[in-house]
Amino acid sequence: MNSSSLAIWLDAARPKTLPLAVASIVCGSAVAGWQGSFSALVAGLALLTALLLQILSNLANDYGDAVKGTDNEHRLGPQRAIQSGLVTPSAMRNAMILNILLTVTSGLSLIFIACNNLQDMFGFMLLGLMAIAASIAYTVGNKPYGYRGLGDLSVLMFFGWLGVAGTYYLQTGQIDSVIMLPATACGLLAVGVLNINNLRDIDNDRACGKLTLAVRMGPDWGRKYHLFLLAGSVLCLALFAALELHSPFGWLFVLSAPLLFKHGKQVLQSADGAALRPMMATMVKCALLTNLLFAAGVVLAAG
Repeated sequence: MNSSSLAIWLDAARPKTLPLAVASIVCGSAVAGWQGSFSALVAGLALLTALLLQILSNLANDYGDAVKGTDNEHRLGPQRAIQSGLVTPSAMRNAMILNILLTVTSGLSLIFIACNNLQDMFGFMLLGLMAIAASIAYTVGNKPYGYRGLGDLSVLMFFGWLGVAGTYYLQTGQIDSVIMLPATACGLLAVGVLNINNLRDIDNDRACGKLTLAVRMGPDWGRKYHLFLLAGSVLCLALFAALELHSPFGWLFVLSAPLLFKHGKQVLQSADGAALRPMMATMVKCALLTNLLFAAGVVLAAG
């Protein structure tokens, strides 16, 4: 593989979206460390598995949207690999198969190292298979759920509840209801990234029959929904800090509030999809910064 083809595949993996996977593992590991149960090996394998799953989702989205004709000249987002003609559908399918094999290898290693009983092993194997299936079925197949407005719920589940709470459980061996507050916050911020993507391409998605939640709500309510996602994430983190941490460090995440507020205002005032194009990167940065500040606060509060 020469350097140009490597660059093509790196771009197809969409590295700018990968901080979302990083954030969920960092948050879950920070809360596990706060409980005195941090494991660097488990956290590292969880991070590798999460990154591979997100790359699989990105490759599958490239393939699914290209095959269905959603990736066309009217789409406002950056050109994808198949759409640009740099990668054939057959090559993308092969890349997905390779990615699945790597994900299974990483996931099984994580399960065998972190789980102490057969019940947990089989449970996380099932969750892993569900995550792989969800990564592919978002845009691939006859009835992809991303085309029916269910993508937001899937992102909340896998980047929030499963990513954060699952990482926490694998290190602590227990699940506490309070972990669902940071898990929900992390998930809502990830949904915010998806919502920007869907608001940006709302006209083309509607024309192609891709009925995302933004398409179903319409651009005005889609923008208001975005504010709900941002406010909901901050509220969940604030409740966790107030109920559990009892330390000023637990409120470090509020340092990102001005950026979230500025971003939300820009989204609300945006005139069309083209105006939203640069806001995808901003939302990813806001999500990562908020989660890292929260994780840092948890670690400092534990110390």
